[in-house]
Amino acid sequence: MQLRLPLVKASKPEWIKAVLNNFPEFLIDHANCERKASAFAMSLIAKYPNKKEIIPQLIEIALEELEHFRDVYHLIEEKGLQMPHEIQEDQYVKELLKLCRNGREDNFLDRLLIGSVIEARGAERFKILYENINEAELKKFYHELWASEAKHGDVFVKMALQFYTEEIVYKRLQEINEAEGAIVDSLPINGLMH
Repeated sequence: MQLRLPLVKASKPEWIKAVLNNFPEFLIDHANCERKASAFAMSLIAKYPNKKEIIPQLIEIALEELEHFRDVYHLIEEKGLQMPHEIQEDQYVKELLKLCRNGREDNFLDRLLIGSVIEARGAERFKILYENINEAELKKFYHELWASEAKHGDVFVKMALQFYTEEIVYKRLQEINEAEGAIVDSLPINGLMH
């Protein structure tokens, strides 16, 4: 069952063109995003250890994202690329995190729902990528990632629903979703994950 909301804005067609024009840069950024996604799940455990009901799910997400990082890192090595010493700031995530409200419970809800929206955007972009990339191995890889990211988008909403009513969760998710659409529209097109 799909719990996440559909994205308000689709990625612009120019995005996939930029990715395919500089796939090595995308691949390196993708690896960094997977690493940060794993760290995000672990940070929720560290910040909210009292939310014991969801800690096993967060551990699973952190492990899956770390496995994705490993898989992308293998592709980077196969292509003779190298991870940079400095990680490029992700303006998209930075803007989304500005939506987090103050107050422990509001902040917790917002972080879960922002996680859902980021995963939904990742799923959308992996789908676009596997539909447009020619290399069979990469097509299969990104198809598998698409399914995983879509699932994570649902898991974050499911976690939120364990602590808040549907009305509260979906009202706030809609607000974040709309803001995410405006953020995507405002950022320049690049060949990166976000």
